[in-house]
Amino acid sequence: MGVMKSVGRQLAPRVQELAPGLTAGFVREALNRAIEGVGPLAPASVAADKQLKEQRGDVERAIHEVIENNVRIAGAQGFATNLGGLVTMAVAIPANITGLAVIQCRMVAGIAHLRGHDLSDPRVRNAILALLLGEEQVAELVGKRKLPATPMALATAPVHDPTLDGAISAVVATDIITRVAGKRLATTVGRRVPVIGGVVGMGADGYATWKVGRYADRELLQRRK
Repeated sequence: MGVMKSVGRQLAPRVQELAPGLTAGFVREALNRAIEGVGPLAPASVAADKQLKEQRGDVERAIHEVIENNVRIAGAQGFATNLGGLVTMAVAIPANITGLAVIQCRMVAGIAHLRGHDLSDPRVRNAILALLLGEEQVAELVGKRKLPATPMALATAPVHDPTLDGAISAVVATDIITRVAGKRLATTVGRRVPVIGGVVGMGADGYATWKVGRYADRELLQRRK
């Protein structure tokens, strides 16, 4: 995974040439779609409440199901967007990046909702995006003071700092593009056997989503209503 990410950093500028629309703004749009719902995907809170009902009010079991469901969805889109080779790259990479962002935002937003956080609160929205970076990168950014606090602290800050909106979006956009670019190199190696690319994409996106979900589960504490 480290090698893929290192390669991804080198390929990221090329990815942005292929998909010039993937600026930091696409991350906010992905978050909005995740919370409001898009296509066949129900809004994050609706999907989370459905799981809570199915688990008879058990929040922890509902969160487990939210994570598992979105891991499966992430794996499916990772498979679908990584089947092709170089010919489909210009279309597949932006689709993979956007799809992964929406799914992971939807999962984390669902967890936040089940833990009593208000998804319309801009502080909570910044926390959701920060969680997409993963525990190690968040710790590194906090240590370097490039991020003022942990996601839980961001969600419960006394006031919303609007200067964080763009900064967090930019970091998350770069991270997702880097990860997908690195993974894409691995999938194109097996482009003569198309299914290999799909399997690599499915495993990488599913595992990355699972890690983000487990981190969000640990980080987002229950809010008193």
